Amino acid sequence: MAIDSTTAPAPTPPLDTPRMSTRDKLVLFVLCAAQFMVALDFSVLNVALPVLGADLGMSTSALQWAVTAFALPSGGFLLLFGRIGDLYGRRRLFLTGLALFAGASALATFAWDPASFLAGRALQGLGAAVIVPTGMSLLTTTFAEGPARDRALGISGTLMSLGFTIGMVAGGVLTDALGWRSTMGLLAVFALIVLPLAPGLLPESRTPDRPHLDVPGAITVTGGLLSLIYALTTAADHGFGRADVVATLIAGLALLVAFVVVESRAASPLVSLPMLRRRTVAWGNLGGLVTFSMMSTVIFVLTLYLQEILHLSAWQTGLVFGVQGVVSVIAGALTPRFVSRLGARRTLVVSLAGQGAFVAGLLFLNAHTWSVWLATAAVSLASMFHLGAIISYGLTVTSGVPDGEQGLATGLVTSTQQIGLTVGIPLLGVLATTADDLLSGTRTVMALNAGIVLAAAVLVALGLRTRRATRSGAVETQSVGSR
Repeated sequence: MAIDSTTAPAPTPPLDTPRMSTRDKLVLFVLCAAQFMVALDFSVLNVALPVLGADLGMSTSALQWAVTAFALPSGGFLLLFGRIGDLYGRRRLFLTGLALFAGASALATFAWDPASFLAGRALQGLGAAVIVPTGMSLLTTTFAEGPARDRALGISGTLMSLGFTIGMVAGGVLTDALGWRSTMGLLAVFALIVLPLAPGLLPESRTPDRPHLDVPGAITVTGGLLSLIYALTTAADHGFGRADVVATLIAGLALLVAFVVVESRAASPLVSLPMLRRRTVAWGNLGGLVTFSMMSTVIFVLTLYLQEILHLSAWQTGLVFGVQGVVSVIAGALTPRFVSRLGARRTLVVSLAGQGAFVAGLLFLNAHTWSVWLATAAVSLASMFHLGAIISYGLTVTSGVPDGEQGLATGLVTSTQQIGLTVGIPLLGVLATTADDLLSGTRTVMALNAGIVLAAAVLVALGLRTRRATRSGAVETQSVGSR
């Protein structure tokens, strides 16, 4: 059934966001700075990999582990640490994650061989797996649901997107000017700035009843995510035909199925299946998965197109994504206003539709130099809607969730982010890198990308419909705009 706009409630009037106290602003600064730091880590090293490999004596095939060593723990342990924070204290765990991240970044900065560098990257990923869900749950429990939380999540989402973009630009600049070690040193400095401020500002919060940790659930979901992320990141470089990729892909899917079975029988499950059955959680996370995976693919493929087809330098390519970053900041500031008018769910649907529409504009790219203007405009406008989708899907998933389960809800949100960043490039980006003609491969990826995002917009719109009974017993379909 299509969305029945005739029965939709009137749009909610914009609400005045309460002024934040100085302490609230400092809390938001600490939490957002930590999220920005982790987002920066996702991309700052990419440009430096060839120089790093030559310096440490890593082969080209081994360089993928510089990324995989971070991605495996950062994605695999998110749900586990989100739940541990709920049970034993989010502030305590957040501080532990910051300290671990700072030490790991220092180890990576001063690495003397491949083993020490990869150990640093793995510990960075473990620290990120602690920081992201506990930081997000501290944010959602510190700022009350409504305009204050909308604004806080809007700022956080903007900085995460901006961190990923700035990382790509800063990585090239730092590597050229100071060497690859400066990219890791930057992260250590960030962590050491945030760490002393956090203890006196952040409140402690935890679930009051302190149930037992679901160990079988933790083992199956962590093993499943680790296997799945390994398979997808390895496939991005070596294809899906390798035996280890096939084996870990099957193992990951089997463990995740086992996780669902375990959770259905556990007295104190790691993930509440009733929560996963919430339409806002299920469909909101689908929207988040699609927006992250598809936009990461656009950025990856567009980077190749700008340098290989249009022959732009790394610095000029950075300028294109710099414009994208500025537009993202503007979008992050404006999105909470749209959420207050349209509601988080409707904003999510509109944002997905806008992202898909502007990605479709990249189908008109060609080998002429003027295409750089089309690429800049289309990716910037697509990113504007992408930011709207990031913020609104987080609000959709966490709205109405009790404080005691916020760590679980935000763990699902951040797991979706990490999986989205991981799966897009191996699933679609490989079509561009393996094509005989990079330009035709780029167009193919953009067509599929836009189609997937637009299809997701339709599915999320249908999935987030609400039904209510009228006095006569008839059922009316409400708009996705309600929270």
